Amino acid sequence: MSELLAATAAGLPVLAGWSVHALRLTRRIEAARRDPLTGLWTREAFESRAARALIRCPHAAVILVDLDGFKAVNDQHGHAAGDVAIRAAADGITEVLDHHPGAVAGRLGGDEFAAVVPLASPAVAPWLAGALHGILTAPFRHAGRDLTVGASIGFALTGDLPADQGGTLASLLRLADEAMYAAKRSGGGWQHAASAPRCGTHAGRRTGRPGTHTTDRREAA
Repeated sequence: MSELLAATAAGLPVLAGWSVHALRLTRRIEAARRDPLTGLWTREAFESRAARALIRCPHAAVILVDLDGFKAVNDQHGHAAGDVAIRAAADGITEVLDHHPGAVAGRLGGDEFAAVVPLASPAVAPWLAGALHGILTAPFRHAGRDLTVGASIGFALTGDLPADQGGTLASLLRLADEAMYAAKRSGGGWQHAASAPRCGTHAGRRTGRPGTHTTDRREAA
């Protein structure tokens, strides 16, 4: 019995070492899935978590956000100001979504963000979109100056898809993308996919978005 206890005691430091190693490895893996500028999930990590969130939630909103005037901030005030604008947008999105347990947000790239937000009722969605737009367009501070960007927001609800299509993330992101584009063409603000004009798509992306083959100059965001 004493030999067993001695062996167990001798193995404790090894086990502890492996536990610390596993914890560090887990943290490194998670850090790699986070956008280094904002701390939000990267595209791949967001999509995997967002898909699981949709399975769990009977009512949810899929939201796409694109900042307006971001290039002008970069051109006029430098890339450091652009970085501050991106971080301010991410902080604003996080602040609003903190009130919605289970929400998942990510930076898809550049000045484009996405979120999946569980809702107690679909009627909450317009209020959520309005809150996001308000906080995203609030002034942010850089080099002693107040700067602003605009925001175009599109959202789709799980109930916007026919029952036979299911609430797949790809389909809802496509609808949200169309709604976001409609909001951008109207000068910013937010738009619900159910009331947005439908756009052509190519390989699941709205025609005119980067990566499609039929980009119309008038559609360049």
